[in-house]
Amino acid sequence: MLKHIVMLKLKKEAKGASAAENAEKLKVMLDALVGKIDEIQAFEVGINIFSNSQTAHLSLYSEFENEDALNRYSNHPEHQRVVAFIQQVMEERRVVDYHA
Repeated sequence: MLKHIVMLKLKKEAKGASAAENAEKLKVMLDALVGKIDEIQAFEVGINIFSNSQTAHLSLYSEFENEDALNRYSNHPEHQRVVAFIQQVMEERRVVDYHA
């Protein structure tokens, strides 16, 4: 099993919305991927309840069978649509992938 964790720090303002508003939009978009992308085995999106200069606004925890499944998820058109939004609102991204 491959675990994929992403943490995003969002721009203070982007696309006419605050970081908090964009985090909510992004959560809805990411949650909508479940059921559309077969490779997803587990998926959880969380919005940080605390906010300061050292915190990320949103985290994604997901599980995939292996690297190939993660790559298929990453390249899926529905995921790429979300990535396009992320690129417009993101200030910083951190990712950890590991086998469990």
